[in-house]
Amino acid sequence: MQVTPYKDSEKQKKQQVEQMFDNIAPKYDFLNHFLSLGIDKLWRKKAIHILSGYESGYILDVATGTGDFAVAASKLKPRKIIGFDISEQMLNVGRQKVKRLGLNDVIEFIKGDSEGMPFFDEQFDAITVAFGVRNFENLDRGLKEFYRVLKNDGVVIILEFSKPKHFPMKQLYLFYFFGILPLIGRLVSKDSSAYSYLPESVMAFPDDQKFLSVLQNAGFSRTKQKRLSLGIATIYIGQK
Repeated sequence: MQVTPYKDSEKQKKQQVEQMFDNIAPKYDFLNHFLSLGIDKLWRKKAIHILSGYESGYILDVATGTGDFAVAASKLKPRKIIGFDISEQMLNVGRQKVKRLGLNDVIEFIKGDSEGMPFFDEQFDAITVAFGVRNFENLDRGLKEFYRVLKNDGVVIILEFSKPKHFPMKQLYLFYFFGILPLIGRLVSKDSSAYSYLPESVMAFPDDQKFLSVLQNAGFSRTKQKRLSLGIATIYIGQK
């Protein structure tokens, strides 16, 4: 059974995800950094360090949200970064951020569905995603779209939450994720479902070796992973 943000809604998952992120967009950056204790910034830096070892002239940042990963990737001096997301309100926050940072010439935002992207075959050198693929309605279809729009030898780098396996981190993680995080998220964002959906979607996501297999089934080779912070998050890498 697919995990969705609003269990009483009859909308498709992607429509619910769009609605959820539109709702929480004004508070998203604050909550993202606050609830992760700022560690999400370190995770992005590690992912960008990995990306620096590959060609990155044209980057597509999928599920870009408010553009934090795109901004981090701009330090690699690419010719162009396209930030792509289903939520217009998240993109509007990103546009303001990029304008404030003077990165308008490098980063462009486009709204759309990651499972059917309006880009040419073999258009990008690299694809980045941070905390986005578990929100896809059809994960296989989204990853096959990644494969389609990547150039030959292009790389996909996916940063996603994962599940710690060992005591005591596993127990602490579950307590924080299901006890504290939803409460704070609900109070600040005013969306009663968004931060309950987050841990539920992480638990349902095929992390670790299972996700590497999903990447391989989509066509990617030389797949590998780097687990972060005792397994709280993982960077997945695949090449076309």
